[in-house]
Amino acid sequence: MLILGRSDVEHVLAGREHEVIEAVRRAYVAHALGRTVVPHSLFLRFPDDDRNRIIALPAHLDGERAVAGIKWISSFPGNTELGIERASAAIILNSLETGHPEALLEASVISARRTAASAALTAKVLAAGETERGVALVGCGTINLEILRFLRTSFPELAAATLFDLDPARAEAFAERVRATLPEVEVELAADLEHALSAHTLISFATTSGSPHTGLDACTDGALVLHVSLRDLTVEAILAAVNVLDDVDHACRERTSLHLAEQAVGHRRFVHATIGDVLAAGGAWRRDLERVTVFSPFGLGALDLAVAELVRRRAEEDGLGIRVGDFLTHEPAPVPAR
Repeated sequence: MLILGRSDVEHVLAGREHEVIEAVRRAYVAHALGRTVVPHSLFLRFPDDDRNRIIALPAHLDGERAVAGIKWISSFPGNTELGIERASAAIILNSLETGHPEALLEASVISARRTAASAALTAKVLAAGETERGVALVGCGTINLEILRFLRTSFPELAAATLFDLDPARAEAFAERVRATLPEVEVELAADLEHALSAHTLISFATTSGSPHTGLDACTDGALVLHVSLRDLTVEAILAAVNVLDDVDHACRERTSLHLAEQAVGHRRFVHATIGDVLAAGGAWRRDLERVTVFSPFGLGALDLAVAELVRRRAEEDGLGIRVGDFLTHEPAPVPAR
């Protein structure tokens, strides 16, 4: 068993944004072509607790770098009040020959960066050749910081970020992190959500909201909304938008905005495309400049495994991690001395 901790994962992924985006792109295409097995995520929730959850995402990704395994990720929003990260995660990779677990990886970094890579890849494809020079970030946490970094990979010209968070101190702290890590990006703090939504044609929602709280009337025509947190937008906003998903069955469940829209109208005809199908068809997309386009990624376990396999391969090349040779073997009990 190879064990890779957070420092190992961060070391491997440093400066490899293009590789991560490419791994995510290949996984999306494989999913569109039926070369993945992605059961529905299992949500573990707790009595009298609407905020906290732990999610299991098993998956298999076929192809030249076939991989199988599971991500086990918790979301405890109250952690931020304790000064620790909301999400923590681990990934187990299994042998496709024996089924034995072969690697255990710290996965909060992998999860955040595959989410950011998915958003940046989709933004580039759905931009349809247009240049994005600014982004509004709704929710000032780890995910939107990673999304901003990866958007800079897809759009090197992007040089402005407008921030909004319900906690002004959190937004200010986020702004300082951006100034320190991405000094080429000019940061603005929005006074309210409407200001943020109208500031740019590219918007990213990465919040902990459990229910819809906003429409998109403040957005400019032709705006692209990366609805990463899945539960921010009202049913009316979803029904009025051009909707692109990662997987229809996955995204229309667990009381996402899409699930609520389906319940309201009794069908899924408001879904226009999946990003995998767009990529598999060569990435051709004509942006509707009169309507808002919304990308709602439920988050497929196959993407996590694609990035985890990249991390494992690079870590083995660099000699990183801890090897536990007897993880699966039965060690005989010591013979007592006489």
